[in-house]
Amino acid sequence: MLPLPEALIWGAMALATLCCFAHQPKPGFTLLGMALLLALWLERITPTALLVTLAVLLLAWRLPSLPKQGRILAWVALQVWAVALTLHLVPGFNNLKVLDQALAGPDSIPFNMYLNLDKPLLFFGLLLACPTLLGQGGTIRWRPLALLILPLGALLVIAWQLGALKPEVALPNWWWLFALNNLLFTCVAEEALFRGVIQQRLADRSRPWIAIVVGALLFGAIHLPGGPLLALFATLAGCCYGLAFQLSRRLTVAILIHFAFNFAHLALFTYPLAHH
Repeated sequence: MLPLPEALIWGAMALATLCCFAHQPKPGFTLLGMALLLALWLERITPTALLVTLAVLLLAWRLPSLPKQGRILAWVALQVWAVALTLHLVPGFNNLKVLDQALAGPDSIPFNMYLNLDKPLLFFGLLLACPTLLGQGGTIRWRPLALLILPLGALLVIAWQLGALKPEVALPNWWWLFALNNLLFTCVAEEALFRGVIQQRLADRSRPWIAIVVGALLFGAIHLPGGPLLALFATLAGCCYGLAFQLSRRLTVAILIHFAFNFAHLALFTYPLAHH
């Protein structure tokens, strides 16, 4: 399921991510460099894609010191790169397929899962460019934060009532791989882009609720390839993740709530959809 030595690439990437969240950027970016060199050696990234990645990371690192006009152009370029990575539109990446037509349960449809090398890279680029990416901290508003379980739970129930999901309480034997991939790569990347950068930067220039809604709408938009219903549900879930970020002022909280919702979907319902 997770062959060596390819596992070392994503192991180093996971440790790099954790180091950055622990405010240890030097070992984090050292591990990232090791992961990219391993990926080049194992042909998971082409030399051209690696050079582009390094150039964008260098631009992100220099971005805060650029003059105003240069910062604007650099931010536009960086966010276009981040969205392109999210949608897997940047060529030169050979992501590792770890699940092929897997079934989460007897009533679930088969699906594939990849360990992506491209999408997780956006977190590191955005972290270099935005010193406040992880949030500004402060007092956490625990009571309203805990109440987010109600709308998120309602989304799963509504999807069940619409026939998209069915209750299926079980965990497949690959649940641990799903959890690591979803938490450290998928949720980190998506929350970094849509909450850490887009929502946070909009909140500095407009009202918080506008920033939450715009971030959620863009988050829903990247799910449009899965159909309009998925995009709608992603938008509504994105509003909850945005509220989590606003109430906690910590990216980690939004990431954990995003992951908890995804894992509850896997553990309690058919994943990704119900078989008809």
